[in-house]
Amino acid sequence: MSIDIATARKVAKLARIRVEEEALPALAEQLSGILTFMEQLNEVDVTGIEPMVSVTPMRLTRRADIVTDGGIQPQVLKNAPEAREGFFAVPKVVE
Repeated sequence: MSIDIATARKVAKLARIRVEEEALPALAEQLSGILTFMEQLNEVDVTGIEPMVSVTPMRLTRRADIVTDGGIQPQVLKNAPEAREGFFAVPKVVE
């Protein structure tokens, strides 16, 4: 896939980076190179290969998935400008 100068200009605008007009051809060439490499990666058959976290074999530490209420609802609500029935009270926005 080839990126033209107009597309490179649009990408730079979307990324909110300033690219001088004379640097746009080089940017378009670099973006085209990236897309060509991605197309090459898409051709690799990865069926049956597990995703890796790291190149070294390791297991991520995991915490127990335990649901708690926190037990500090009164402390949290004491900072609220207005609270009702254990919840933050906010003004109605849509009528």
